[in-house]
Amino acid sequence: MGLTRAAALAVDAGNSKTDVALVAGDGTVLGSARGGGFQPPAVGAAAAVASLAETVARAAEEAGLGTDPGAPLAEHVSACLANADLPREERELAERIDALGWGRTTRVANDTFAILRAGLPDDGSPRHGVAVVCGAGVNCVGVAADGRVHRFPAVGRLSGDWGGGGGLVEEALWHAARAEDGRGPDTGLARALPAHFALPSMYALIEALHLGDLPGGRRHELVPVLFAVAAGGDAVARSLVERQAEEIAVMAAVTLERLDLLGTPTPVVLGGGVVAARHPLLHDRLLALLAERAPRATAHVVTAPPVLGAGLLALDRLGAGPAPYARLRAHYAARA
Repeated sequence: MGLTRAAALAVDAGNSKTDVALVAGDGTVLGSARGGGFQPPAVGAAAAVASLAETVARAAEEAGLGTDPGAPLAEHVSACLANADLPREERELAERIDALGWGRTTRVANDTFAILRAGLPDDGSPRHGVAVVCGAGVNCVGVAADGRVHRFPAVGRLSGDWGGGGGLVEEALWHAARAEDGRGPDTGLARALPAHFALPSMYALIEALHLGDLPGGRRHELVPVLFAVAAGGDAVARSLVERQAEEIAVMAAVTLERLDLLGTPTPVVLGGGVVAARHPLLHDRLLALLAERAPRATAHVVTAPPVLGAGLLALDRLGAGPAPYARLRAHYAARA
């Protein structure tokens, strides 16, 4: 006979993948599952949550939880979701998830909050911090000790965003296309980007992407190519990487300022695939900019999966002691 209920259902639903974990009160991961990306803007909120439900069901099966549709899977649901960029979106998604009855209580937050929590200590000191995520996109949130929150709309160019893996690739393709046809300065990107796909020219790459011969999802493969060309000294590629460092630093600095934390020692948590790769040109430039603009901030990269942060937020809500936090962190450290 399976368990009746877990203490927490932790969800990290990103643009490209979703991780779900059912966690016992002592921090043991009872069951987990991975699903596809969570993209309400592309498929609609109902379809996105329905897909998420399939992943939750697989985690519940692995955990051996009861299948009574009237019984909650967990005491508390902590769902950190990509594309929940505005408080209104968080509320609307929370209503949909709460209606599924997965937990007795439910909290939905943007997935950047999971990165922030994963990078903060479990003893509550400090209770304030800033997180910047640079993965497929870019986002930043900050929390003050008194509970005040600062965040950006983070919906792309409409809200002033620049960069992230998707944005970097778009910029690299733009510069490479103009270099090949003579409208822009020469750059090694014009040769390296098509060569990655064994294509002879930017014209051929443009055609392949435009007509669908290359799936659009493969564009993300070009991020490491951009960084390799930049590391080789290419001026155009270097300018893109340096601008990405500038964007991350300015988001963090503005958030610290708005929360009155520039004069307070504050952790700045960096997450997402672009920063987690620790490319020297990006990483060193970013640390130098933060030291200049926020000298009392301490930056560190979090490589643990964001679902850990969602689980820690759930343990916070449940008033867990030190041992459950340590056990949950150890689980994901071992998997890494």
